[in-house]
Amino acid sequence: MTATTPLLELRQVVKEHPTGPDRPPLRILHGIDLMIAPGELVAIVGPSGSGKSTLLALLGTLDRPTRGELFFDGHDLAALGEPELAALRGHRIGFVFQQFYLLPGLTTVDNVATGLLYTGAGRSHRRALAAQALREVGLGHRLGHRPAQLSGGEQQRVAIARALTGAPALLLADEPTGALDSASGTTVIELLRQLHHTGTTVIVITHDRELAASFPRRIGIQDGRIAFDERDDAPGKGGAS
Repeated sequence: MTATTPLLELRQVVKEHPTGPDRPPLRILHGIDLMIAPGELVAIVGPSGSGKSTLLALLGTLDRPTRGELFFDGHDLAALGEPELAALRGHRIGFVFQQFYLLPGLTTVDNVATGLLYTGAGRSHRRALAAQALREVGLGHRLGHRPAQLSGGEQQRVAIARALTGAPALLLADEPTGALDSASGTTVIELLRQLHHTGTTVIVITHDRELAASFPRRIGIQDGRIAFDERDDAPGKGGAS
C-alpha cells in the first residue's frame, strides 16, 4: 500500500532511566529511527533485555522518550499532555499482553466491555459491542464464563476481543503467545493476521525468531539498537510498499 504519512515515526529516539544520585542514567534505547506505515504487519524481535518492550511502551504512548521525536499519524506526541495521550490510547491504540489482565470477578463479556468505558456508551451498548467482538474471536459461546473457566488460549482471545472493541488503528501485542501452548499460540497469531487484513496496523513484540520469520516485516532489536529491518514485498505477504 502507499502511505504519505507514517502511522508511527521515530527520529533519533533515546530512552534512559535514572540510576541514582551522581550516577549516569541507564540508556535503554540508543537513537532509534523507525517508520511504520498504516496497515503494516510487523514483528519486533529481540532477546530479553534488548529494549523491545521499552520500544513498545513508547509506540503505545505509555512512556515518553528521553530525547528524540515520536510522531503518531503525523502528530508530534511531545506536544500532547497526558489527557490527550490517554484519549489517543483509548480511541486509536489497542494492547494485548502476555499476561491477560482479565478481572476474575467479571464475566467474559463484561471484561471485554471494560475496554469501552472511555466512550461514555451505556452499559447495554458496551455489552452488545463486547459480545460481537467475542463472536469475532470465536468465543460467542463463552459470554457468561469467568476467566477461571477458560483455557489460556481462550483468555488471550478475550484480551484480543477487548483490544478490538474500539476499532483501533494500531494494535500492539507484547509476547501474545508466550504463555500459551503451540496450538493456542497459532490460533492467536491467526486472529492477529485476520485483524491486519481488516486494515489495522499490527505490531507484535516477540523473542521467538521462528514466529517473527513468518511476518512480512521483521525488525530486530539488539542492545537498544535496530540490528536489522527486513521486509517481504511479495504479493499476498501483507507488507507495505
